[in-house]
Amino acid sequence: MKASRLIKVAGLAIAGLAMAVQAHTQNAANQAPKLQAPTSEVTKRVIVVSLEDRKLALVEDGQVKKVYSVAVGKPSTPSPEGTFTIERRVANPVYHHGGKTVLPGPMNPVGTRWMGLNKHGYGIHGTNEPRSIGKAASHGCIRMAKSDLEEIYGLVAEGDTVELVGQRNEETAQIFGDGENPAAPSTAPTTTLAVAAAPESTPAINATSTEKPIAAAPAIATALVLADLL
Repeated sequence: MKASRLIKVAGLAIAGLAMAVQAHTQNAANQAPKLQAPTSEVTKRVIVVSLEDRKLALVEDGQVKKVYSVAVGKPSTPSPEGTFTIERRVANPVYHHGGKTVLPGPMNPVGTRWMGLNKHGYGIHGTNEPRSIGKAASHGCIRMAKSDLEEIYGLVAEGDTVELVGQRNEETAQIFGDGENPAAPSTAPTTTLAVAAAPESTPAINATSTEKPIAAAPAIATALVLADLL
């Protein structure tokens, strides 16, 4: 009898000790500081184009990173003013217009890259007329020199904001200077960029084109229907 009672008492003691340890562990866990998962920082990019200065700046988190010289719309086909976003990016687009097809190369009117805005028919692209950079010469898009176009193409993403400013204001004066002595970019050397836009009434790019792909250019990722983007 005594042995049985001793075993029973020992079992109860062990059970009580286990419950006490469990309660202590739970209490310590509740009091321990909660660790939060690290949050990824998202860079806010804005492309600011001064149509009057014919300059474009890439601004990241409020800091000017790059400044480019651009070609903008001529008086008869001016570039639109306002705030837009980059809706689509295409490398080595194929130019189709009026039954004419131009494969990627030095004669392609839109160059090697296309960054279409959410305003139909307008975008940032290259040109086969590099002497137009720095002038009011396009049908409304923003034109760029080849090396600058390819550079900024790799620095921006779909969804980035694009501001097209018609007349010089405080923002553009701070970014580009007084027009005669442009402000230097905060980092990296100055390069050249241009935006070109097509007349709003003329579809410049048809992302859902039903035109057949060109068999002679299997390396081309995407074919675009581009109209009057000069």
